[in-house]
Amino acid sequence: MTELAETTSAGIAAARPRAPSIESRGSWIAAGVTLALLSVSYGSPLLVVVGLKPITADLGTPRQMVALAGALTWLGTGAGGILMGWLAERTSIRFTVILGTVMIALGLAVSASGNIWAILIGHTLLVGLLGNGALYPPLLVYVSRWFDRRRGTALALISSGQYIAGMAWPILFERAMTDYGWRATMVGWAVVMLVTIPPLAFFFLHRPPEVPASFFRDGTADERRAVLGLRPNVVLAIIAIAGFCCCIPMSIPQGHLVAFCSDIGIPAAQGAAMLSVLQASAFTSRMFWGWLSDRIGGLKTVLLGSACQAVAIAAFMATQDEAGLFAVSAAYGLGFSGIIPAYVVAIRDLFPAREASWRVPTVLFVSMGGMAFGGWFAGALYDHFGFYAPAFMTGVIFNIANLGLVGFLVMRQRWSGGLRPYPA
Repeated sequence: MTELAETTSAGIAAARPRAPSIESRGSWIAAGVTLALLSVSYGSPLLVVVGLKPITADLGTPRQMVALAGALTWLGTGAGGILMGWLAERTSIRFTVILGTVMIALGLAVSASGNIWAILIGHTLLVGLLGNGALYPPLLVYVSRWFDRRRGTALALISSGQYIAGMAWPILFERAMTDYGWRATMVGWAVVMLVTIPPLAFFFLHRPPEVPASFFRDGTADERRAVLGLRPNVVLAIIAIAGFCCCIPMSIPQGHLVAFCSDIGIPAAQGAAMLSVLQASAFTSRMFWGWLSDRIGGLKTVLLGSACQAVAIAAFMATQDEAGLFAVSAAYGLGFSGIIPAYVVAIRDLFPAREASWRVPTVLFVSMGGMAFGGWFAGALYDHFGFYAPAFMTGVIFNIANLGLVGFLVMRQRWSGGLRPYPA
């Protein structure tokens, strides 16, 4: 075993026949249903994004407070993923998804019924922590267990639910808020979630197949202890911090694009359309990034996607005309869309499957902390300076830090022979 552990990854592959795949028709059914679930559930965080200006005007509160509600939704989702991942392991994914849907609906009702504090509590605790936290992170782990050879493609597919939501719902929400108000729109979306997600979860979310023991899960304690020549938790911490840094710039256009357009004289409806274009281009390219991660691994895919995101976020500072912003929004969506699924692929590449239920939600929690901080900090910078250029510049700086951290891990992986020790 020691001799084999010291060979290159190519030599290992040649020395051992590949185990039968666990993938089946049921794998893709699970992925398709999960995509539908996330496409609906991801509408809930978009309500405060589209409603940023009308909610601010109605409640007479600073913009950063409403932006904080959206930011804390992401943070709550990440924290809830750790709790709900643990719960899903002990009950079932079906139970946590239905529970989370009820919590999101309750959170939207609470948010629509009161002042800014009701929105903050409703979105942080119910929509985020107990709501989307019970859906997104546990469902990523759930689907990853249905796949071994095309895991990156499958995770890219289900993560595209965020972008389907971004394509479909902002224009609908903007129209509904114009016609009926933001409070009625929140309550209406709560009803939509309750009548769609629980039936799908009840009938289609089945237990994933058992993963057979693989050659790479055997071995000595020393082999299991080292990941890229470092302690496993050190590697996990570097990946998590890198995720935090990359999600700060990721959150700025997604959380402030509609308000940014309105500030520079572009109608809010056009800003919502730009957000939909951003999400549409992200959806279009995400399958490519998933295909790429199946071939080069999660870490290298993160590095390439982060570099593309850095260029695109800088481009938002270079134009303020409508046509230019549509083009930049599309380019931004093409660049950043594969980053988060690639982090999950990287975790599954580097760590045993039995640790996925806590390592994946931990990285997502820290990453969503970056989404939360970025969304809030952009609003705070706007309130201080009166324009968004400092926020975009901050995003570029954090993106560069992310490139340094991920680049370090990619170099460690290259020095270790490019081995992906836990491919199943």
